[in-house]
Amino acid sequence: MIDLEVPRKFTPLLKQAGALADEVFRPISRKYDIAEHEYPQELDLLSALIDGMSDSGAGQGAGASGSAKAKTDEQPKGVGSGRNAGKANRNGTNLSSVLSIMETCRGDVGLTLSIPRQGLGNAAIAAVANDEQKARYANRWAAMAITEPDTGSDSGAIRTTAVKDGDEYVLNGEKIFVTAGERADLVVVWATLDRALGKQAIKSFVVERSNPGMKLVRLEHKLGIRASDTAAFSLQDCRVPADDLLGDPEIKIEGGFGGAMQTFDNTRPLVAAMAVGLTRACLDTATELLARAGVTPDPDRPLAGQSLAAAKLIQFEAEYQAAYLLALRAAWMADNGKPNSMEASMAKAKAGRTCVDVALGCVELCGATGYAETELLEKWARDSKILDIFEGTQQIQLLVVARRLLGLSSAQLK
Repeated sequence: MIDLEVPRKFTPLLKQAGALADEVFRPISRKYDIAEHEYPQELDLLSALIDGMSDSGAGQGAGASGSAKAKTDEQPKGVGSGRNAGKANRNGTNLSSVLSIMETCRGDVGLTLSIPRQGLGNAAIAAVANDEQKARYANRWAAMAITEPDTGSDSGAIRTTAVKDGDEYVLNGEKIFVTAGERADLVVVWATLDRALGKQAIKSFVVERSNPGMKLVRLEHKLGIRASDTAAFSLQDCRVPADDLLGDPEIKIEGGFGGAMQTFDNTRPLVAAMAVGLTRACLDTATELLARAGVTPDPDRPLAGQSLAAAKLIQFEAEYQAAYLLALRAAWMADNGKPNSMEASMAKAKAGRTCVDVALGCVELCGATGYAETELLEKWARDSKILDIFEGTQQIQLLVVARRLLGLSSAQLK
């Protein structure tokens, strides 16, 4: 088994994240699964802790204050390949975010998604915003609005429009499945400047949650991650200052969609990390429950010589390790300025599928105990499904990987 050493500078952050999962999230996990749409007041206590870690540089998440180019400690020269060959190996914001999310999601994915100022929109800002915007949006909580009623996995088919009017853009359309949409301060809205140009005209805009042109339509009732609110919005003549457009305002026929899509290169490893963390929780709990029944897996013995339950746990552990390493690679590449679109999709595809398979498998292995509400396994099985869907479904991730491997465009391979 490959066992990578976690950078020493991240140790305090990960200890705090682990304690948060075990001592705060798990004790209230069932409470907010039942009390769907009720804001977890306990999370307000985290603000000072997060601010303190951010000020120290040890706890930066993938928010507006951090980016793939954040200043980080350097390792010995000569690590890496490609355009960074001979340069320092950087373990920075993206890697620390992935590792800490793995820890908190051992406690609860929905509560992790509800931590103030740590939204997926913050990762979008970190990926695309200029320095002035990053400073202006610092310490704000940003959600991300991409999906529409008629546009799911194909982000290039977005129908929400943005029309320039003087020093403002006017947005019109609908957005659904916006994670933390009600609670966030800001919402990063994807819209098109020209529907006829397809994905090249897609841009992202930072919209104040208080903007009167963006109206909350409803909050969704969901299978899992119920502690996290999921909102639907209607944008009706929603006026946004031109300075709140992220990235280049010009439409570029060649590669114009790349700036917006760079968001996914940052956020997909984070979702992979959520899945890896939840997988770890399922494995640890199932292993403990089965040990009480006398089932103890031995990774040094052939699977054929062990019970079915023990062999399954060993197989699940191997799948977990693969997902873990893929997530670390995608995050490390982002920290080191390496194009990671394919690796981000690989990590998200593997981790999402592994999480669902392991969660359901652990419920089955633990029998009536796994299915009952006396343990969190049945809740984790429900929570796992969304991690294989949002930020791009399993099928979309495999398409992205196939296109990168074959050197084909989206038009050539659908």
